[in-house]
Amino acid sequence: MGSRSPRSVSWFVQKPKPSGAASGGCGSVMVASSLGSRCTASYAPTPARCRAPRRGGTRRSVHREAAVGRSVPGGTLQRAPGVGLGDPTSSRGDQGDLPMGHRTLRLCGLLLLSAAMACTSQPDAASGQEGARGGGDRPAIAGWEDWKTDFGKATVPLEEITSGGPPRDGIPAIDAPKFVSVGEADRWLDDREPVAVVRRADEVKAYPLQILIWHEIVNDVVGGSPVSVTFCPLCNTTLAFDRNFDGRVLDFGTTGRLRHSDLVMYDRQTHTWWQQATGEGIVGLYAGEQLTFVPTQVVRWADVKTEWPEAKVLSRETGYDRPYGNNPYRGYDSGPGPIQRFFQFGRRDRRLEPMERVVALEHGGEALALPFSRLAERRVAEVEVGGRDVVVFWAPGTASALDDGSIARGRDVGTSAAFEPVVDGRRLHFEPAGDGRFRDRETGTVWSITGRALEGELAGRQLTEVVHGNHFWFAWGTFRPETKIWNGR
Repeated sequence: MGSRSPRSVSWFVQKPKPSGAASGGCGSVMVASSLGSRCTASYAPTPARCRAPRRGGTRRSVHREAAVGRSVPGGTLQRAPGVGLGDPTSSRGDQGDLPMGHRTLRLCGLLLLSAAMACTSQPDAASGQEGARGGGDRPAIAGWEDWKTDFGKATVPLEEITSGGPPRDGIPAIDAPKFVSVGEADRWLDDREPVAVVRRADEVKAYPLQILIWHEIVNDVVGGSPVSVTFCPLCNTTLAFDRNFDGRVLDFGTTGRLRHSDLVMYDRQTHTWWQQATGEGIVGLYAGEQLTFVPTQVVRWADVKTEWPEAKVLSRETGYDRPYGNNPYRGYDSGPGPIQRFFQFGRRDRRLEPMERVVALEHGGEALALPFSRLAERRVAEVEVGGRDVVVFWAPGTASALDDGSIARGRDVGTSAAFEPVVDGRRLHFEPAGDGRFRDRETGTVWSITGRALEGELAGRQLTEVVHGNHFWFAWGTFRPETKIWNGR
């Protein structure tokens, strides 16, 4: 049979208006005009340009990803009236194989995701903003007129900052978080799901990545201290910051921009832009300044239930309609690397594979990366970073938030933790004890992945957390090119 011309299907996001919203605004937007599985890197608001595969593919892959009525960050996908579609689903639904490979489907899915989020902007949450107004020449930033940022003060080339698709706050931060008990959250969290945990004073709060993946920032107070808990899915960076800065409390939102594929945040008080992966101010009043990291740990939900049964868990009642539990970046972390549209200025460090997860440590001007693949073999690493002794634990059993369409069904990527190996001034040395636990050789005490002593002479004691991240290598290697890599010994 002769080859057939590719057919085109137009997709729209039907965006529900917030209650009490005025008429007008962005009610729907075309996010893609596509059918085949090979798409150019064209992001919102430009329609995606796709063509049918040359061979060995199926035209259903994009349809499975963008089925009519499927929830996306801006609302639900709807087919344009009068456009032929064919069967938009496969017999295996969202969990079917990806005939064209993860790479192509990931690009097309992210095209839809980025364009959908571009229509979800909420009004600025801050009032009485005292942002520094721009000085100097017109900045090379699209939409700069809407900002109070001083674009004349920057520590990075502005051309390195690219649009991710959504506008400012198009991915909405959670500013008034609600919390539920562990028992209530257990109704909708799977034991393997990744959860970020922040402990300050005597308070423990847990932030499921199934919620963070849709909001990226939670402005909160833990143990009486204002903190922001953040997650950049494209870099797999889960980091928390102290919001106390320069005599004021900052509230953070999303700029809709990326640098080296990483979230660029802004504070609503001064409109300074901040690099999430490093906590550094890069544009505006506080350019060149550094936020203070707050230790946070990503563990599986089962560990939260066991270790902190009285913890407060971020509620799904966020004020936004999102399909929590679903992963809008399906197949991303098994792809060949970051999306080039967002990484065009990045400096690829080829010492490790770009999507390898690494434990990222930094202290005293030194940086160290410990690859998950090597930690999975050893389970324990005892290292020195900038003159500071650190013990790193690794345990299996935690699902990837960036693999399957359902986070609960993500493949097992494990998780890590970093601590000071000292109790009461006594230096401890550790070894794996099996079943995701660890034992110190000095006392024989058994410890959990959370750094708590479970049984033995030191039972009930807690190791001091060390700030660390579970980054993708491309992100850590780009922002910290001088980093050393642990050799597994």
